[in-house]
Amino acid sequence: MRAETDKNNNLKKILQYISLAARRGSKLCTFPEFMMYYTASSQSSAALANIAEKISGEFVSSISEEAKRNSIQVIGTLYEKSPKPNRVYDTSFLIGENGKVITTYRKIHLYDALGFKESAKLYPGSSITKPVKTNAGKTGMMICYDLRFPEMSRILASSGSEILVVPSAWVQGKMKEEHWLTINKTRAIENGCYVISPDQVGNIYCGRSLVVDPYGKILLDMKKKEGIGIVDISLDEVKQVRQKLPLLRNRRIDIYTNLKI
Repeated sequence: MRAETDKNNNLKKILQYISLAARRGSKLCTFPEFMMYYTASSQSSAALANIAEKISGEFVSSISEEAKRNSIQVIGTLYEKSPKPNRVYDTSFLIGENGKVITTYRKIHLYDALGFKESAKLYPGSSITKPVKTNAGKTGMMICYDLRFPEMSRILASSGSEILVVPSAWVQGKMKEEHWLTINKTRAIENGCYVISPDQVGNIYCGRSLVVDPYGKILLDMKKKEGIGIVDISLDEVKQVRQKLPLLRNRRIDIYTNLKI
């Protein structure tokens, strides 16, 4: 998806995608990071905070109604109001087919790297959200830059996640697409799980929304296209890979510790 600077236009597009995904037989529809609004670097933190909403606001409520109307689960994102003036949470949410918000996750790793400083506008979350059951399987929620911190995906996998869903807005740049492909495949391989990473396309983002299987095979790469890609996944594949390549079971957590210098 390519988000615009018009929140209402983005919402219309999102609702259309949900309806289309349901008509094509999908059980879970996932969206990129920043789907609510494209924030140019020139936009002030106060202006961004002004468009942010609560989870109970019109943006998520409209998506909830569409999810219920189409009996489909949805994972999306929003700029959520935070307690800190002129800062917002970067929040993902899971909506059930009954239209209820099942869980939320606030991005804990802010992208203060490679010339960007998300902390100038965003406020970090303070916890990792427990994996939850979805129609696709037990799902752990991450957002974009979180992919670069393997501790987080490992915690989610060891806590039962069969799938990691990672809404992203991966910025273009030197080797960035190579990093994107490599990191998504690595998180899948080392945890024996599916990784589903819908990504922003256009503006400053590289696109290439991905689905990677537990053995590291890319099942879907949407390149630079906007639209919907549908993938069938099998939890039997997770079980089989984790039996053959028992990386979670073979960990030596009895001796892992920081080394004294």
